[in-house]
Amino acid sequence: MTSPDTQSQESWLSQEELTTVRGRMPILYVDAIPVRVDGGGSVTAIGLLLRASDGGRIQRELVSGRVLFHERIRDAILRHVEKDLGPVALPQVPPSPLPFTVAEYFPTPGVTAFHDPRQHAVSLAFIVPVAGDCAPQRDALDLAWLTPDEVLDPAVLAEMDGGHGVLLRQALAHLGHAI
Repeated sequence: MTSPDTQSQESWLSQEELTTVRGRMPILYVDAIPVRVDGGGSVTAIGLLLRASDGGRIQRELVSGRVLFHERIRDAILRHVEKDLGPVALPQVPPSPLPFTVAEYFPTPGVTAFHDPRQHAVSLAFIVPVAGDCAPQRDALDLAWLTPDEVLDPAVLAEMDGGHGVLLRQALAHLGHAI
């Protein structure tokens, strides 16, 4: 039986504790790119969230979030997909998920293509087919399903901050899509 002090909880650190930890060590995240696939397994659409940034700018984002203490990677992926796309998104995470890449976010711009002003974070990035009904949740304003060609439009990529556009291009390359 799991003891209460090792159970995964949404607020496993207070905001003050999280700020302190973020200033001292990398935090583990998952990035998930929700996709729709046809019967042959080809990606037909990619889901991008639309959110208002802290500065009031409207931007497109991927599903993303921290891995909690004592939480399996697959459970973190499922939790974040359901949190951002709804409880009936029906994500199809394989029994042993393997990331298509690892993104290292730095608080200092320019160290890598990935930037997060709050922290140094390491994110395992996954392509996650979803089969159910999806709707934007929590602070998301919209969820747009775009074709692989549409997401490569420079105007769409320009709406993505922190390196999410780079991550999206890497996912498409991983899928064999010409970029």
